[in-house]
Amino acid sequence: MKFRLLPLGAASLLAALSLSAADKPRITSQDQLPRFSYPFTGKVTDIVTTEEAYAKLAAPVRADLEKLLRDYDIADRATLQGVLGVLLSMDVHEGRYDDALTKIAQMRAIEEKPAAKLTLGLLAETYAQTRKSGDFASNEAFQAAFAQNYAKQLAALPWDVVADNIKSAKAGAEIASGGLILGNIESSLQPGVDKSGTLSGDVAQALVGARTNYTHFLPLKAQRVAALDAYVKANFKEKPDRWTPRQVALDASAPLTPVTLAVWDSGVDVALFPEQRWTNSAEPVNGQDDDANGYIDDAHGIAYDVKSNRTPDLLVPLDEQLRADYPTMRNYTKGLLDLQASIDSVEASDLKKQIAALQPADVKAFIEKLNFFGNFTHGTHVAGIAAEGNPAARLLAVRITFDHRMIPDVPTREQTVKDAQAARDAIAYMKSRGVRVVNMSWGGTPKSIEAAFEANGAGGTPEERRKTAREFFEIFRDALTEAMTAAPEILFVVAAGNSNSDAQFDEAIPSGIDLPNILTVGAVDQAGEETSFSSFGQNVDVHANGFEVDSFLPGGERMKYSGTSMASPNVANLAAKLLALEPKLTVEQTIQFIKLGASRSADGRINLIDPKKSIAVLRAWQQAN
Repeated sequence: MKFRLLPLGAASLLAALSLSAADKPRITSQDQLPRFSYPFTGKVTDIVTTEEAYAKLAAPVRADLEKLLRDYDIADRATLQGVLGVLLSMDVHEGRYDDALTKIAQMRAIEEKPAAKLTLGLLAETYAQTRKSGDFASNEAFQAAFAQNYAKQLAALPWDVVADNIKSAKAGAEIASGGLILGNIESSLQPGVDKSGTLSGDVAQALVGARTNYTHFLPLKAQRVAALDAYVKANFKEKPDRWTPRQVALDASAPLTPVTLAVWDSGVDVALFPEQRWTNSAEPVNGQDDDANGYIDDAHGIAYDVKSNRTPDLLVPLDEQLRADYPTMRNYTKGLLDLQASIDSVEASDLKKQIAALQPADVKAFIEKLNFFGNFTHGTHVAGIAAEGNPAARLLAVRITFDHRMIPDVPTREQTVKDAQAARDAIAYMKSRGVRVVNMSWGGTPKSIEAAFEANGAGGTPEERRKTAREFFEIFRDALTEAMTAAPEILFVVAAGNSNSDAQFDEAIPSGIDLPNILTVGAVDQAGEETSFSSFGQNVDVHANGFEVDSFLPGGERMKYSGTSMASPNVANLAAKLLALEPKLTVEQTIQFIKLGASRSADGRINLIDPKKSIAVLRAWQQAN
């Protein structure tokens, strides 16, 4: 089983809804949420493009979600916002504009991230307010009024707070297309529906939301892009850089102790780190296998393919076609990143042209190629961040291979047990090789297993899928937890996740696992402000730069990626530097020095690492001891 690669709370929202939480079942985990199911035959895209198919599904979806709010005390604001967001989208489509505006206010009331509190629902809000402002003689008249109102709403926003969110919204608007929406839905959902004849609650909710996006918001693409572009150009300025002054590069001539730092990820091009890669001193002579695993070429780490079979390749090998595709997909990836950063580049322009020309039938191949190359480059990018400025780092690659296809294999118990054993073996391998720090920029949830079942039209009813997914999830989670517990001398640094949700409520692993030797990392931007995507919760210990972080791709090129995947190796980097300076530190002490150097925000949500300060605290401790 592979996973793919946080002032007002729930009670305040329910009070706003005039509901009492007394005597209601309290939901503290995604597993406790009721699962919904709706019979459906035909084309799923009809729900997005035709009123008849939409109306038939929207009525029971609305009834179920309103009952959910009425009957349960949901102790998770992201889940509450998700429910309200679906109802909001239906309100917009059905012309219930006052109800839509009320829901936007409720969603913002429980939002904790400052930028999201200002921008959440901004498009729907402007749309509803414009529709409420009067009858329009033509669609063109409405579009002109919307454009004026949207620009006015944007102009009132403080750039220093909302800049990253607005740039992301602009990128999303620029690449939006009917072909992309319909092709994605058809490719990922139709095969499963054809087999099962049903839609789960999650899928049904996504489809009714897509109807609003396709019918009401997509036709306003030109107006949105123009307003967002004007706002960005009028206000653009670089945020202050809080990270460069905090960085420390260790002197190679200083007395440093080599530190074995494992990058447990999608594969690493270890050739890029000739002076920093770990080399197996126990590598066999004369072709003898040193650890009875059937492989003698683990000179710089170990690797598992997508089926958790041992393989000699620390980086996924490219066949002739993939090698030929690589430059194009790399440029498309750069284009997407440039769009998100509001950079007008050749790559960004080419990507917009490519997406605009996509027909629904072409979407699957395009997305799967992007997914593949994202996976292919991910581990090397992470490794470069983890090793930066540390000549004592010895990178040990542990490859875990993720499925890049829109419809993965059907989950099975046999494969889950095999995946679980591979996790145990990987940790045992790292332990036997003297690894001190492991970076884990990946994760998954029980919901991802349920989704894999549904994508294949397998697993029975949603409730049956939930139960089986829970069983499979616990097999892997327990194996991972037990193996990490059995390696108390290793510090596991894990990414919080990019779902803008509570990792513990979602039961994400490894970020939702609570052990003394796990440090969970959230992402902030260059100014130290929480990103819109970063997951949150009590398990998130520290925060690091996860926004447009520059590092290597396989082959040696460099690119800026964003995600908690980039924040986590920044913390692993600091841990390895502390150990290089003081190899006798325990895991507990290493964590302590990282946290002693960190600075917590006034509201307590953010705890920014400060490598320079942590190392200064360590040196003071060394002098005193």
